[in-house]
Amino acid sequence: MGRNILVLGHRGYSEKYPENTLLAFRKAIEAGADGIELDVWLTKDGEVVVIHDETVDRTSNGSGKVKEMTLAELRELDFGMGEGIPTLEEVFEALPENAVVNVEIKDIDAVKKTAEIIGANNPERVIVSSFIIDALREYRKLDSETRLGVLLDREEVLAQLPQLIAELRPWSINPPIEALSVVGVEKTVKELEKAKGAGLKVLLWSLKDESYYSNDSLVRLIPLFDGVIVDDVERMLGYLKKLGLR
Repeated sequence: MGRNILVLGHRGYSEKYPENTLLAFRKAIEAGADGIELDVWLTKDGEVVVIHDETVDRTSNGSGKVKEMTLAELRELDFGMGEGIPTLEEVFEALPENAVVNVEIKDIDAVKKTAEIIGANNPERVIVSSFIIDALREYRKLDSETRLGVLLDREEVLAQLPQLIAELRPWSINPPIEALSVVGVEKTVKELEKAKGAGLKVLLWSLKDESYYSNDSLVRLIPLFDGVIVDDVERMLGYLKKLGLR
């Protein structure tokens, strides 16, 4: 088919290793992923750290809100397999120069520092995404070139897409594969066709990897997607090879 679908490890190789850790990121690349997806928050002392949740409770042996803790306090915690919380700078240092890094902004207060870090670390390989449209707006004011991805989790955002495309000049829209069952195949395909017609890439994500494989979900969208964000990197790479997409 002459296509090579982009594969990004969701919070690294999170199926097998502690999410959003340097170990998970390295293992995703070693397994053959093109890059990784991660999440950022700002600490109490102004550092950009890589973690998904607002608190450390679920992913570490500690408790508390990330924004109310200093980097030094966060460094004392174990995030699984002896891994600590990484800063965004450390992720860039740990990965090969050609690895794609999808930075999802969870905290609008982290935008300014995140833009500075990305600007100093080969921004050509970065995709900045967020569900927070205002965070993307703030980011675009600071950085006119880096690729942006509009994360979709509700239909209202779809209605805003023409305006957002003109305003943000995004590189991609990032819808969940579950849209097929929630919104319906016909409507999902129609919306993705519109996005592709506007020159956007489509990066799929999922609430759980199984959604990619159930009822041939991914097969239905073969002409319409350019990349996938997955927990289990090796399983997806094997599946895409069978489909002739790697």
